[in-house]
Amino acid sequence: MPLFEFRCGSCDAVFEELVRGSQKVNCPSCESKQVEKLMSASAGRVAGGSALPITGSCPPPEAGPCGTGCCRLP
Repeated sequence: MPLFEFRCGSCDAVFEELVRGSQKVNCPSCESKQVEKLMSASAGRVAGGSALPITGSCPPPEAGPCGTGCCRLP
């Protein structure tokens, strides 16, 4: 089952939800149906089968711009 990250358009809550097929998602905080799916960092697999995050931590600002899922993005 895919795990997706959402933001509520009504109360601005950010949450994760397991979603099957065309299942509709409601905000767990305010029950609003005005939710948007967010882009989130994916997990990668390494030899041996353990899942590791592709971005382990937030790079320092002097490292330059970073991509999708970066903790420095607004």
